[in-house]
Amino acid sequence: MSDGRYSQRPAPRARLSRRRVLAGLAGGGALLATSGRLGGALAQTTPDMRFFRIGTGSTGGTYFPIGSLLASAISNPPGSRGCDRGGSCGVPGLIAVAQSTEGSVFNVEGIAGGLLESALCQADVAYWAYYGEATFAGREPMRELRAIANLYPEAMQLVVRIDSGIRSVHDLKGKRISLDREGSGTLVDAKLVLEAYGLAPTDMQAVYLASGAAVEMVRSGELDGLFLVAGTPTAAIADLAETTAIQLVPIAGDEAAAIEAAWPFFSHTTVAPGTYRNVVGGRTLSVGAQWLVSARLEAELVEGITAALWHPTTRALLDGGHPKGSLIRLDTALNGLGVPLHPGALAYYRARGITYIETLEPEEPAPEPPAAEGSAGTQ
Repeated sequence: MSDGRYSQRPAPRARLSRRRVLAGLAGGGALLATSGRLGGALAQTTPDMRFFRIGTGSTGGTYFPIGSLLASAISNPPGSRGCDRGGSCGVPGLIAVAQSTEGSVFNVEGIAGGLLESALCQADVAYWAYYGEATFAGREPMRELRAIANLYPEAMQLVVRIDSGIRSVHDLKGKRISLDREGSGTLVDAKLVLEAYGLAPTDMQAVYLASGAAVEMVRSGELDGLFLVAGTPTAAIADLAETTAIQLVPIAGDEAAAIEAAWPFFSHTTVAPGTYRNVVGGRTLSVGAQWLVSARLEAELVEGITAALWHPTTRALLDGGHPKGSLIRLDTALNGLGVPLHPGALAYYRARGITYIETLEPEEPAPEPPAAEGSAGTQ
């Protein structure tokens, strides 16, 4: 790995009216009051065992399978065979699990509220949460969010039935469309796209469903289409294409260019022909999927997690576990981060000779998590 230089630049003020478009989303992704707090979640049930959750998304998207691969890569339960003997090369004593959630908005709230140790998140949602902008306007900025790595690009996919008559975003007017569920990054981005094309959810018969439920309603003809931001191929859409004549509506032209100009996290991409059965593919927008943690996690732990992520044995796991896994690479790990690096991750990259220029200014380091009381590790 050759040396590299990476920089972050705060986004310019959006040219689109972000606050109006995203109004009403601030309450999305309300967190379960029964979930454990960060200190309790990290409590050790034995002196050499620790649990660690990775918030993902719906099981029909890409976050959940990728999160499951990451959990396998960083786990190293007590009694496991050593890495030097062909066993686990994760963090000693760590037991990580992928947890299905509502998506990116829910995930940043979960980290900030101490309900998740880490999570996957869209770069744009992470940035807005960190600065208290857009969907998070009027709320306390989530300055304790930190990054481990940029993972892979996610495509904005507008999937419609061929018999719906929808050929462009403008044709969504009056149609039955799922914008994804409250708490999802897809919902945030779908509203940005609609505004760029001069539309709003009230211009259509909008519903707010998880991808799995939305796919089933498109299949049955109860919906005309759905938005989904996810790495391609997305399992839920691939499954839909096996039984239903669908197409991808392009998100391109001046409208897409306006979104790219307003927010540096978005770029254009093409869903290749054949990604889904009998689907031509097309041009759309993409945004980075990133792995976030809490600033309250100790540097030694996060450095170990980062080292496990980039261990050679993880490379084989990622390449063989999911089509997007091959795009998770060290040479793009610091591209377009929406929040500052965690000090533990930074220590790992510096040790690898990778220079990172931090231009997103974190506040004072968050305190270390309190010691667990009693045997609070069983939740």
